Amino acid sequence: MAEKDRIPVAPDAVFYHDAETYTIVVELPGVHKKDIEFEAMENGFCVTAPREDIKYSGCWVLTHKTVPTKAMATFSNGLLKVTMPLAERVAGFMVPIK
Repeated sequence: MAEKDRIPVAPDAVFYHDAETYTIVVELPGVHKKDIEFEAMENGFCVTAPREDIKYSGCWVLTHKTVPTKAMATFSNGLLKVTMPLAERVAGFMVPIK
């Protein structure tokens, strides 16, 4: 199938963090690892990955700055998992609920 004929689809993504690291998991079923493009920025990330019939594509904004040059990624069973260290530790204030 030609690139222009692939249906664009935003992949499902889950991202969360602890005090030091963001973890990002993107569902890319049917994609080959060699075809995945993941671009990390200080405040977000973009992923593009074609498969035969569709093209996964999406960008997300993160709430805390990261260090994209230290990102690490793995791909297994249709799941892209990326970890990126936070630029500074995150500490919040617990608000009591009445």
